[in-house]
Amino acid sequence: MPYHVFNHRSRRTGMLVLSRYNEESIMIGDDIEVTIVGIRGCTVRLGIEAPRQVSVHRRETYDRLRRDLQTSGIGNTTESST
Repeated sequence: MPYHVFNHRSRRTGMLVLSRYNEESIMIGDDIEVTIVGIRGCTVRLGIEAPRQVSVHRRETYDRLRRDLQTSGIGNTTESST
């Protein structure tokens, strides 16, 4: 079972926080690998290997895409309560 670190500044609880050096990786499930490919000052470059059917976006791009879908009415991005 993975060790979870609870970050009091995180909006989510149970966020797993890991330390990695350059060229080290983490696995998400069996088929997604995230590798540190470079560190320059405060900037970390990540390489992500994932199946083609898995969408991978920077958070700001993801938020913009969701907002655009909501505005256009194309996607149902609201959750219904049960």
